Amino acid sequence: MQDFAFYFKLGWQHIISLDALDHLLFILALSAIYLLSNWRQVLVLVTAFTIGHSLTLALSVYEILAVKDSLVEFLIPCTIIITAVFNFFQKDFTPKSLRLNYFLALFFGLIHGLGFANTIRFMLAKNQGIGWSLFSFNIGLEAGQIVVVMCILLLSFLIVNKWQVKRKWWVWALSGVAFCIALKMVVERNPIP
Repeated sequence: MQDFAFYFKLGWQHIISLDALDHLLFILALSAIYLLSNWRQVLVLVTAFTIGHSLTLALSVYEILAVKDSLVEFLIPCTIIITAVFNFFQKDFTPKSLRLNYFLALFFGLIHGLGFANTIRFMLAKNQGIGWSLFSFNIGLEAGQIVVVMCILLLSFLIVNKWQVKRKWWVWALSGVAFCIALKMVVERNPIP
C-alpha cells in the first residue's frame, strides 16, 4: 500500500505541480471548448489522454520505445499549440464536431507519456514489478487531471453562464493563453542547434 501511495502522489504531482506547466496547458487547451454541462465528455477525453500517456509510459519503462528527451520536450508544447489552434477553428461546439478531440487527447497523450518515462524508470527498484507502480501513477495522474478539468469547467460556468461572456470568446481566451505560453516553450526547447 505504501508503494501505491508513493506512485499515486507522483502521478498527482505530475499534473498538479507548477513544474508540470506543459501538461496543465495541454489540459487547459483540450478542455477549453467544453462547459460544465459537458462534464461526461470531458471525463472520457481525460481518460483517453491517460490511456495514451500510460501506453507510451509503459513502453518506455519496459525499454520497448525510446525517444530522445530533447525531442519529446519539444513535441509536448507542439501538442498544446495544435490543440489551441484547433479550438480557434471550431464553428460550433456540438459533440459531433468535437469528436476529433478524443483522437487528439489519445494521440497527444502518447507524446506526453514519453516525457516522464525516464524519470519513473530510474525510480523503480530493479527487482520491483512495475505494473502496480504504473497503475498507481496513472490513478494519481487521472485524479489530478479530473481536479484540474473540474476547476476549468467551473470557471467556464461562471464566465459563460453567469457573466454571459460569449462562449467563443472564452474558448479563444483560454486557447490564446495556452498557445502563447506553448509557443515560448517551443522556441526555448527547439532541439535543432
